[in-house]
Amino acid sequence: MYLLVAFVGACLLVAMVPGVSAAVILRQTLRAGRGSGMAATFGNETGIFLWALAAAFGLSALLLASQLAYDVMRVAGAVFLVYMGAQSLWQARKRRRAPDAAEPETAEPVTGWRRSYLAGLGTCLANPKAAVFAMSFLPQFVPPGQNVPLTLVLLAVIWVLVDTLWFALVVWTIARTKELLNRPSVRRRLEQVSGVVLIGLGVRLAVESR
Repeated sequence: MYLLVAFVGACLLVAMVPGVSAAVILRQTLRAGRGSGMAATFGNETGIFLWALAAAFGLSALLLASQLAYDVMRVAGAVFLVYMGAQSLWQARKRRRAPDAAEPETAEPVTGWRRSYLAGLGTCLANPKAAVFAMSFLPQFVPPGQNVPLTLVLLAVIWVLVDTLWFALVVWTIARTKELLNRPSVRRRLEQVSGVVLIGLGVRLAVESR
């Protein structure tokens, strides 16, 4: 029971640390609302669960053993982040040209949610650091004498649930401030900030070693 409580607390702390996933989820929420933010969250959690399963069955070790595979994923993830950051900066530039244009109050179509889901999933899967973290994080909380693969899968489910609840709270909080965030000047500034953050994270991922 002590290990379980410690694991839940550790998962919450990990979720609260700003990183690539948080930046993408915040970006999608700011751009298209609560539905898009939750879609990005579900995509990210799918990626986390897949990496956790890979760690449980030793597949992540194959990635860590291959420098080429690691570098390919690292560069692909960096390019993806820089691309999304550039998109945000371009949107901010468009809003600057038309500062008084109001955003239409329309629901985002299902295809938009699909794009947000894939953005969250792609960001997580293209980040080899997630594989490294899953391999080093989960085994610490396996009690002695337990079935290791099964326990790791159960821990992965708990990790995903805690992560989802945290980001759902973040998305809900942002959505509650919709009136303020929908002001053209505020939206433009937020697009600029998210763009710079995403590009910075992409560059850091590109230049980092293992």
